[in-house]
Amino acid sequence: MRSVVVASLGLVTFAGFLAPPVHASPPAKEVKRPVAEGHGGAVATVDLDASRAALSVLRQGGNAMDAAVAGAAALGVTEPYSAGLAGGGFIVYYDAGKRKVTTIDGRETAPRAMPSTAFEGIPFDEAVTSGLSVGVPGSVAQWDLALRRYGTMSLRQVLRPAIEVAEKGFVVDQTFHDQTEQNTARFADFTSTASLYLPGGQPPPVGSVFRNPDLARTYRELGIRGPDWLYGGGLGREIVATVKKPPVRKGATRNVRTGLMEVSDLRAYRALERPPSKVTYKGLGVYGMAPPSSGGSTVGEALKILEALPKVGLHEYLEASRLAFADRNAYVGDPAYVNVPLDQLLSDGFAKERACLIGPRAMAHPAAPGSPDGSYGPCPSGASGGSAPEEKKEGPETTHLVVTDRWGDVAAYNITIEQTGGSGIVVPGRGILLNNELTDFTFGPAPGDPNLPAPGKRPRSSMAPTIVLKDGRPLLAVGSPGGSTIITTVLQILLNRLDFGMSLPEAVAAPRASQRNTAATQAEPAFADRYGPELTALGHTLTDVPGPPVGEIGAATGLEFLRDGRVQAVAEPGRRGGGSALVVSPRR
Repeated sequence: MRSVVVASLGLVTFAGFLAPPVHASPPAKEVKRPVAEGHGGAVATVDLDASRAALSVLRQGGNAMDAAVAGAAALGVTEPYSAGLAGGGFIVYYDAGKRKVTTIDGRETAPRAMPSTAFEGIPFDEAVTSGLSVGVPGSVAQWDLALRRYGTMSLRQVLRPAIEVAEKGFVVDQTFHDQTEQNTARFADFTSTASLYLPGGQPPPVGSVFRNPDLARTYRELGIRGPDWLYGGGLGREIVATVKKPPVRKGATRNVRTGLMEVSDLRAYRALERPPSKVTYKGLGVYGMAPPSSGGSTVGEALKILEALPKVGLHEYLEASRLAFADRNAYVGDPAYVNVPLDQLLSDGFAKERACLIGPRAMAHPAAPGSPDGSYGPCPSGASGGSAPEEKKEGPETTHLVVTDRWGDVAAYNITIEQTGGSGIVVPGRGILLNNELTDFTFGPAPGDPNLPAPGKRPRSSMAPTIVLKDGRPLLAVGSPGGSTIITTVLQILLNRLDFGMSLPEAVAAPRASQRNTAATQAEPAFADRYGPELTALGHTLTDVPGPPVGEIGAATGLEFLRDGRVQAVAEPGRRGGGSALVVSPRR
């Protein structure tokens, strides 16, 4: 049951959600639970089968990185509209042996033939379902790099649980059914997608068992052949052929644009190990994903702004988010193409300059970006005068998992194929959906925008896997899906836990609001009901969260290391159907 939350503004206090399916449901070995506590390792994902996959690797002696890759591969089976080997993602990892946080960037890249004007004049909805939006996949290269540098198992070993789930099948829940139903029209326009996800022309019914034998074969062959099979080998050639000639159903009227990807783009792809972003917040080290993700920089900047204020409440949370998003939009992009002033964005001086713009009432829309130039003085004269890009429709795309092992290693991992269902295009005979990650670029024309497309460039992301250290050791790990609302979800959970007196389960379950330098703040119904009148009196405008699913922001997972040596794994009790938390040993 979701915790009850009570708040007062200002000083805020809180107190404690291919083959057609076979119509049979095997008995569940475990019940899906949002909270678990114990020892020896823990995992939280949105899905019970994926959590089991990661836990099985921990029980076989694997470490957190092994388990994270196993869980991600399983999510590619059970959450295929959010994750998969043809997508990408970001890992923030704490190495307990070295007491060091690092990150692995598996973000997709634009093909070498993509110019900055690639999406100009193209309606967003048309770009979403196209070969043009498919980025060079990064997940498999990321898995390979992560396992070679930090894992103890081979790719072939960690893929086994996902292969088993793909072969035996999983029980279709309401979320999977609804997401399929929401995509029925575009899935039906591709022969390969329709034959897999619309058996008999309809979404698989709730309670049926869904199998993906093509994906099982693909994973098995990937384990044998290795990453080169994708990055220039036979699987890569199949992906390129599908991007350049999508399998459009005869008679379909959709204008499906072809892509620019070549096999040479796959050969050139590299996953990258990068230093994390880092801020100190109230004595804690908060580590996140640096550019090309804006997650670490924007969460970090907002925290620094809040730390510079005399008090922290919901009003201050919304205003700090507004300012941080103004700076995100102005300065953050792929650091290989854009000079991102990350150190200054996260500096105390810049935070204090931005914090002085926050008064007792909501500032004028839109907030202008600041000047992170290292020269900080008195407060600027005003916070208005900026420009805010048109907001794209936000949905529950992407997914997040957290894992820790018996040695204390921790992985926070965001995986994505972008929109729910990605491009909508399944590679024939392979059981994998292609991403549409390149729609994360700014469409333009927008001269000087740091996130315009370019050959080989990584689009800006909002993914924000986060690890918090206390005295050099892990305290929390958290992350969420949700497009640009990922940033505000992670920020709000951190504030709920660190400032507002909630336990981590309460912090994850609490109602959410998201201010991203927009005229109105999106708010879940429970948030608007409880805090709307007081916030409206301060000049804020609250609006409903667009769906589907209507009224939900994010679907977080997290871990907390408790004082007595136990670890607490936490998933959503209700959002996106609720998540699954498991531990190796529920008791010593």
